[in-house]
Amino acid sequence: MSSKEKQEPTYRIVYQQQGDVVEIYARYIYQSDLHGFIEVEQLLFGERSSLVVDPDAEKLKLTFADVKRTFIPMHAIVRIDEVEKEGSPKISKGEGSNISHFPTRFLPPRDEDE
Repeated sequence: MSSKEKQEPTYRIVYQQQGDVVEIYARYIYQSDLHGFIEVEQLLFGERSSLVVDPDAEKLKLTFADVKRTFIPMHAIVRIDEVEKEGSPKISKGEGSNISHFPTRFLPPRDEDE
């Protein structure tokens, strides 16, 4: 087996949170036993040079510092990609993007006259 076959996959998870689009990297993702959630484990932040500090990456690193596992609602997930190597986590403003919320109203409104 080559070293590439032995290496565990790396996933890029892009999701919406409070109007922002967040991109994180993780080693493991699962459909959670909690209905409607994706379970994400072993978040990857990488070791970057201390000379250049990305404030978004640092904010995410602090946010998830003591997190063993996180649960992200399925409706917040934009996409999940398996990638060759991890990148830098990012937070982008969701305004003006082409990302829209999945419709939450599935049934037509009831007429009150009936």
